[in-house]
Amino acid sequence: MIWASALLFSIGMIGCKSKFEKLRAGNDNVAKYREAINLYNNKKYSKALILFEDLSNKYRGRPENEELMYYHAYTSYRLRDYTSARFHFKNFTDQYPQSQRAEECRFMGAYCYYLESPVYTLDQENTLKAIESLQLFINLYPKSDRAEEAAKFIQDLRDKLEHKSYANAKLYLDVGDYKAAVIAFQNSLRDYPDTKYAEEMEYLAIRAQYLYAKNSMLTSQEGRYQEAIEYSDHFIDNYPESKFKKDAEGLKKNSQRDIESVKKLIATLTPTQKKKEKEKEEELNNSPRGSLPQQTVQ
Repeated sequence: MIWASALLFSIGMIGCKSKFEKLRAGNDNVAKYREAINLYNNKKYSKALILFEDLSNKYRGRPENEELMYYHAYTSYRLRDYTSARFHFKNFTDQYPQSQRAEECRFMGAYCYYLESPVYTLDQENTLKAIESLQLFINLYPKSDRAEEAAKFIQDLRDKLEHKSYANAKLYLDVGDYKAAVIAFQNSLRDYPDTKYAEEMEYLAIRAQYLYAKNSMLTSQEGRYQEAIEYSDHFIDNYPESKFKKDAEGLKKNSQRDIESVKKLIATLTPTQKKKEKEKEEELNNSPRGSLPQQTVQ
C-alpha cells in the first residue's frame, strides 16, 4: 500500500513537471505569458524566470513587452539576483522612459546596486556606483516619494566609505608605516571633513607624525618633530575638551624634548657622518613603503 502511494505520488510529480516542460517547449506564447505571470504571483520565481526568459525576444516591439520586462526584472529581484535585476530594470527605463513604471524601475535599479554594496573591508566599486545611481534618481525625480529614501541610502553608503577610509588610515599606523598613516589621516579628513572620526583621526595623526619623526634618520628628526608639535597645537585649539587632549600635550612635550636631544647628537656628528645620514634618508624616501598619492609628507 505504501509502495503504491509512493508510485502514485511519483507519477503525479512527473505529470506536473511534464506539463510545465510541455508548455515551455510549445509555441503557445500567450499561454506561456499567462502562466509566467501566474507563477510569479504564486511566488514560484524560478519557474517564472524560465518562461520570462523564453518570451523576452518573442514579445519585443509588442505592447505586452512592457509588462513582461517589468515582471522579468522583479523576478530576478525576488530571486536575489541583483546584478541581473538591475540590468533588467535599466533596460526597462531605457526602452520605456515615459512609462508610469519608469520611476519605480529607475529606483529599483539603483536599489539593487545598494544591495550589492559589500562590507567596508572589501572593494567599494559597487558602493560608488550605487551612490551615482541613487543620486541620478534624485536628480531625475526630486519630488518623488522615493527621493527621501534614496537620500538615506546614499548617506548609508557614504558612511561606509568614511569608515573604510578611517580603518585604512588606522591600519597604516597599526602596522608601523607612520609616514603613510600621516598622509592617510590627512587625506581622509580632507575627503570627509564632517566625519564622526575627525577628532580621533586628528589625534592619531599627531601620534603617527611623532612616531614617524622618532623612526627617521637623525638629520630629519628635528623638522618632523616640529610638525608633530604643530599638529598638537592645532588639535588642542580645535578640541580643548577632547579626551585625547592630555595625550596630545604629552606628544608635544616629548617632541620638544626629543628636538633638544637631536640637536645635541647632530652637533657631535662629523661632516661625513651627516652626509651618510642624508643619503640613507633619501634612500628611505625613495622606497615604495609609505607612499600614497595626492599628498606627501616632507
